[in-house]
Amino acid sequence: MAFNLLPKGTGRRRAADKVEELRRDLKKAVNFMYAAGDEIALLRNDLADAHKKQAEAEELVVKQLADIDELTEERDYWRDTALSLQKRFAAQLAAEANANAINVPPMVRDTSAIEDQATGPIDVSPLWEAAAAGRLGPVTDPGRIGPDDDTQPIPAT
Repeated sequence: MAFNLLPKGTGRRRAADKVEELRRDLKKAVNFMYAAGDEIALLRNDLADAHKKQAEAEELVVKQLADIDELTEERDYWRDTALSLQKRFAAQLAAEANANAINVPPMVRDTSAIEDQATGPIDVSPLWEAAAAGRLGPVTDPGRIGPDDDTQPIPAT
């Protein structure tokens, strides 16, 4: 006959151990429940803030649409006014334009201003003629005409 050296009721399946394990599980579940409640409260606050911001944004959109409508009406009014004035004074504007017209031929106009000075004649000869005359090649000095060559003198300007 085998003797059990452990006293009765000290095994893993003891009722007190099971009760203690259930209490720990219950405590964990309650903690999880409170944590979930806190998270739900935070989410509800976030949702309320989001609804508040959405309402503010919708109010801003309504105001901007009203401003757009108002500005469109104002623009249309000023456009119609400008068109009516243009139609009303078209003959006077045309008469002033004709009276103040510049009728100086281009060859007589004053070219003393730097932006109105005449440019030199533009050479429009074909490429084969320019090549035969030796005017093609790399240009490293923009003041020179034709390819750079040390043997040719630079024309004085």
